[in-house]
Amino acid sequence: MRDLTTTPITAGRDTALDLLKWLALLCMVLDHLRYAGWSLDGLYVPGRLAFPWFCLALAANVARSGATVRDGAGQWRYLGWLLLFSLLSEVPYRLYIPDPDTLNVLPTLALGLLVARGWQRRSGLALWLGLGAALLGGVFDRQLMFGLAGVLLPLALLLVLRRPWYWALLPGLLCLAANQWQTLLPAARLGNPVAAWGLLACLLAPWLGLLVLRRLRGVSIAPMRRWAYLLYPGHFLLLLALRNLLA
Repeated sequence: MRDLTTTPITAGRDTALDLLKWLALLCMVLDHLRYAGWSLDGLYVPGRLAFPWFCLALAANVARSGATVRDGAGQWRYLGWLLLFSLLSEVPYRLYIPDPDTLNVLPTLALGLLVARGWQRRSGLALWLGLGAALLGGVFDRQLMFGLAGVLLPLALLLVLRRPWYWALLPGLLCLAANQWQTLLPAARLGNPVAAWGLLACLLAPWLGLLVLRRLRGVSIAPMRRWAYLLYPGHFLLLLALRNLLA
């Protein structure tokens, strides 16, 4: 019988991983629809799944590279694409999101990749870059979307990839810390259903993502390749155009 308590690490194309990326993208777009001009506060809840699922996809890629590529060259290309689109996405992000107080999410993912890769290699340049990325996450906690907790989340998910499902509660707590828990907790206590469901979504997001990776292997889904990086700045521009049409 196939073991579903841990996440398999394979060298071939993982369609469950592609599915997870598509679901994360969908949740991100739903979250950002809240700023298009409609009253859609409830979309905050599926939006809490997007970042941890992107982090889980990143962790799975790090694990796969460690299992198949000795020097991890693909991870440096991965980092390069994240950094490039961090720059290209900042203007569309600031045009669409009203009064943003952080950078777009890609710098957080780039630092998270370095931290996870540093833990995986634990030697040489990768280790020092990982330590430096964690330090930068701490210093620029307020400027980074999801802060230091968000930088550490890919590492936490990397550590639970091969563990039983109940270990997912630990990155779930980190996911909660990465979100506005200081606002969500008091609002939930006052009976706000969006806040209550948002808290639950943060806690369960890693477990739900692991469930996708473990139970939906072999599903038929279009692969998400490098062109998908364009979807991040592109969706901001499309939603900005939609908001202007609705104005």
